[in-house]
Amino acid sequence: MHMSNAPSTDWKEVVAPDEAQRFAGYARQFAELQARKSQKYGAGRGLHRKQLTAAYGRLEVLGDLPAFAAQGLFAQPAQYDVRVRLSNGGMDKAADHKPDIRGFAISVRGVQGDSALGNGPAKSQDFLLINQEKFAFPQSAEFVDFVVAASHGGGALIKFLVQRHGLLGAARQIAKTVKTFGRPFGGFASHAMFSAAPIACGPYAVRVRLVPHASNGAPVRQVQHDWDAEFSGRLRQQDLQWDLQLQPFVDEATTPIEDASVDWPTPYTTVARLTLPRQDPAADAALAAEVEAAVFDPWQALAAHRPLGDVMRARKVVYFESQKGRGAA
Repeated sequence: MHMSNAPSTDWKEVVAPDEAQRFAGYARQFAELQARKSQKYGAGRGLHRKQLTAAYGRLEVLGDLPAFAAQGLFAQPAQYDVRVRLSNGGMDKAADHKPDIRGFAISVRGVQGDSALGNGPAKSQDFLLINQEKFAFPQSAEFVDFVVAASHGGGALIKFLVQRHGLLGAARQIAKTVKTFGRPFGGFASHAMFSAAPIACGPYAVRVRLVPHASNGAPVRQVQHDWDAEFSGRLRQQDLQWDLQLQPFVDEATTPIEDASVDWPTPYTTVARLTLPRQDPAADAALAAEVEAAVFDPWQALAAHRPLGDVMRARKVVYFESQKGRGAA
């Protein structure tokens, strides 16, 4: 099959008639989960509860970008202040050596334009990235069921999977989950991070990737017991840099908007450079507290970069409920 790599504006979202009702249900389930975990750990997020590192830096938007990329935040060269939150993805404050999804959240401050939520000017342009090219599930329904079952422990999760998929299907799901969570991770300074779900880029649609510069140092080869110490150790020595890249939607068959489990094959274009200048995150308790209390949300964005697809639309409802649950909304 021949794939055109030409960026296309011919994407569309498909919203199921019962979506609002379902998403409200997901939000209630997550609020309950979050409240339960907050009783154990103190107030915090539903997922990505364990903040590892908070840092400050700048994002430099490059010039001469192709039309699909030169939109919204990337329409012209500029520099912005950023806040970064590195986290483990889980709902518990688990030990760092345990397999988990790792999160790299960026809040770009001082942006100009209407917000994606339609509630006045955008406060920031946030990018929430993980160490996985694609989402583990095509849509939000299966993800929510999985997380809610997992929140009650391994036994509850296995029981749920057997009921949902049968014994063989459950075994396959468990193997897939173990593989996803247990993928080798080279560390936050040297491992590419991905949005895994699309956002608008003006009239186009894109996914986002963050690629570390070689100067950040080699990936770690062994599992860390303290990811913060590993990252902060590098940041105390030198500036760290990444390329922020966009890849375009070309057609529904190869770059689907509504199925977040498909890794788009289109090429990436570098649109900006993220720099975290030399700093000692451990010595900046005020920044750590500010970032922990802050909102990092793909919907805290410019209207030009509105999140797209079922998974992103579900996040809009669930994240807002979560923010209220920890007093951040």
